Amino acid sequence: MAPPPLSMEPTGWFQVAWSPEITVGAVHKMKYFGREMVAWRSASGRVSVFDAYCEHLGAHLGYGGHVEGENLVCPFHGWEWNADGRNVCVPYEKHPNKGRRIRSYPTVERNAAVWIWYDVERREPYFDVPDIFADFSDGKTADDYYPPIPAATLYRPGLELHPQYVMENGVDFAHFKFVHKTPFMPEFTRHDFGGPVSYVDFTIAFEEGATLESATSGVESINAGLGVSVTRSWGMIDNRTMPAVTPVDETTSDVRFTVWIGRKPGEEDTPGITKYGEVMAGFVIEQFEADIHIWSHQRYSDPPALSRKEFAGFRALRQWATQFYPESEELVTVPRSELDRLRAAAALGSA
Repeated sequence: MAPPPLSMEPTGWFQVAWSPEITVGAVHKMKYFGREMVAWRSASGRVSVFDAYCEHLGAHLGYGGHVEGENLVCPFHGWEWNADGRNVCVPYEKHPNKGRRIRSYPTVERNAAVWIWYDVERREPYFDVPDIFADFSDGKTADDYYPPIPAATLYRPGLELHPQYVMENGVDFAHFKFVHKTPFMPEFTRHDFGGPVSYVDFTIAFEEGATLESATSGVESINAGLGVSVTRSWGMIDNRTMPAVTPVDETTSDVRFTVWIGRKPGEEDTPGITKYGEVMAGFVIEQFEADIHIWSHQRYSDPPALSRKEFAGFRALRQWATQFYPESEELVTVPRSELDRLRAAAALGSA
């Protein structure tokens, strides 16, 4: 992949693990945004994510560090750090070192995943991680779906792709026919890029012989920044998906994909995912893998050679995406008057 002319340090929420991976007392090593990090779960169940190095003499907390109660203990000299990264104990002194603090990241557990807020300017979060159940209006809960972890997940580490590719995929109506072999190209019924959380809905079908005129199924998606996307499918196999792309360094990202499959009648009380659930999830994951194969080898085209029908969606999304990049980045922009026209055209379905 040719490196994209986009920062690999966008602001937003990014998945760094699935919740079951961080057990009580565990210290989990990882690398994101070019930084060594550790995630750990305290005795009360709270997950914290730190930069990996102790502020005392620089020991890596992922190699021999351990959890005691609500604190992370350095393996080198036993200094204890609380969930906010503050030193609370130097075992051979009467007082902690109040002047040093390990960088900690705002952390949220939602949708069976661990998310961190990353911002190069260290601003506090100004939007939230969407709830894959509560933020859609159909009233369903996690109990209506098979638990997805680990059987209905995909993890592909260290791929040469950018988080923005996933978001652009959502407005790319033409690829559905050629990558996913749908019988027709979808029709977008909502493009809303008015804030840091965007909404993209469209009508689609996968069954052979279906037409746009006869289609009774579609997808709704909520995108919070460039790192979080949740979708709900209606009128087809009952499923919800959560793709997440998290930058590792200047050229690579880790890709995670989680699939919730609606429970089959008669399987409402099964404790785990059944064979039916695994098979259905496999079909959904297979479609996402087809996208990954393209993303991990593509070049980011700027400006792209868009067709007339593609123009409104792509340009509105790319303009929306600029808000998440460091201000020093020189990114493609669209004049405000032109953007307003494109949004209006997209809303009317006339572009």
